[in-house]
Amino acid sequence: MSSTQEQAPRDDREEAVMAVAETVGPTEPSPAAETGPSQPGPSWRGVRALLVRLHFYAGVFVAPFLLVAALTGLAYTFTPQLDQLVYGDQLRVEQVGNGPRRLTEQIAAARDAHPEGTLASVITPPGPEDTTRVVLSLPELGDKQRTVFVDPYTAEVQGELTTWYGSTPLTTWLDDLHRNLHLGETGRLYSEVAASWLWVIVAGGLVLWLGRARGQRAKSARGVLLPDRSARGVRRTRGWHAATGVWLAIGLFFLSATGLTWSHYAGDHFGQLLDAAKGHAPELVTTLPGGAETTEGKHAQHAGHGTGHDSASTDPADFDAVLAVARDAGLGGRVELTPPADAVSAWTVAQADNRWPVHYDQVAVDPAKGEVTAESRWTDYPTLAKLSKLGVQGHMGLLFGLDNQVLLALIALGLMFVIVWGYRMWWQRRPMRDDRTAVLGRAPARGTWRQLPLPVLIIGVPAVAALGWALPVLGITLIAFLILDVAAGLVRRGRVT
Repeated sequence: MSSTQEQAPRDDREEAVMAVAETVGPTEPSPAAETGPSQPGPSWRGVRALLVRLHFYAGVFVAPFLLVAALTGLAYTFTPQLDQLVYGDQLRVEQVGNGPRRLTEQIAAARDAHPEGTLASVITPPGPEDTTRVVLSLPELGDKQRTVFVDPYTAEVQGELTTWYGSTPLTTWLDDLHRNLHLGETGRLYSEVAASWLWVIVAGGLVLWLGRARGQRAKSARGVLLPDRSARGVRRTRGWHAATGVWLAIGLFFLSATGLTWSHYAGDHFGQLLDAAKGHAPELVTTLPGGAETTEGKHAQHAGHGTGHDSASTDPADFDAVLAVARDAGLGGRVELTPPADAVSAWTVAQADNRWPVHYDQVAVDPAKGEVTAESRWTDYPTLAKLSKLGVQGHMGLLFGLDNQVLLALIALGLMFVIVWGYRMWWQRRPMRDDRTAVLGRAPARGTWRQLPLPVLIIGVPAVAALGWALPVLGITLIAFLILDVAAGLVRRGRVT
């Protein structure tokens, strides 16, 4: 390696770390160097030094979680196509007919083939080439269901699958892999760690890339959005890492925010925010006139799943009558019809069209009178409820169809490249002189908080505490890092003395 490559330029040493892992020397500074008289006083440059250290360690330790999330999310993105490939015989009809049979006939065919369990709900086909789904509840399946797929034109059963709220076994498996690595509630921590730190890493990287010392390339949009193709070594890697991160930033912020809304701990706090702001979806009143009031909440579209109803007391002919009333009330497209849970409750019919423009209207129907007893319209959703619902569908790749899927795939692939480039920078910064060798480069210096201006400390400490409350996993992992960092510093100082 040439002497030019052995000695990083001065401005590179000032920048120290750009993104996940850009380092400049063989080992951490000694404790004496951190606390000695040469330590610079508080200045706004201390903010940059702290961001460098935070970005480095967050990237090094959280990047593996992000890499797993990107890989599993990439696999989940194309579940609609995978479902059609694997379960096409159940999901699609062999030939589109002139008109569908009555639901009564389709349900009878499903129950003849599968008399086990109780009838939970019926889901109409979303398109002319799709099958009708007759959902059965079986106690041994727990929160899953047995879904029988029926050709709506011939009333012939085309197969059955064990589903989870409408998801096929493959989609359910990939969903669990992405959410918790098939480790249950404990595994959900991995995805919450990734979502909690993703926005921190992205924001820190943007600040460092846009606000570097001298900011020479940042003066032009080209310098920010495109890498310097004339650069070599670590500077070339850094350019690709940072420029790609800029292009991905909005998408990564979106995935972090939407992922946190249905995470375990941060999701609970988000739910409290919705409670305080009255931002939940309106509940559908399912009580028939004169009965004790009951409501269907935000998961009303899955009301029948896992609960089941007394199939002996449910007249299959009522499905056709209820569907006709719901169609007259404006519920088009794919709908889920759920029989009442008891004698004083109404049937529920809920739209489940997740593609823009979405349709999530619900109505409660009294089949005896042939009328709608209550309704919940998408237009009546509070803004927060709409944003939350749309955000989840966008995160899952459903909101804008194939375009949504391709965009998510590009973001996932881009994130994987950014992570690899980050670790490559760490490796490229290793010292190469004969008397100073190391596998990786040096981490940023400790003690950068001492260089922070007082106003930053006064504002920053309460702000970090508030973030730690709102995002508990972020707060706990940050405290754990601080404890380990202090312990490592004490051990190192003890060796010196």
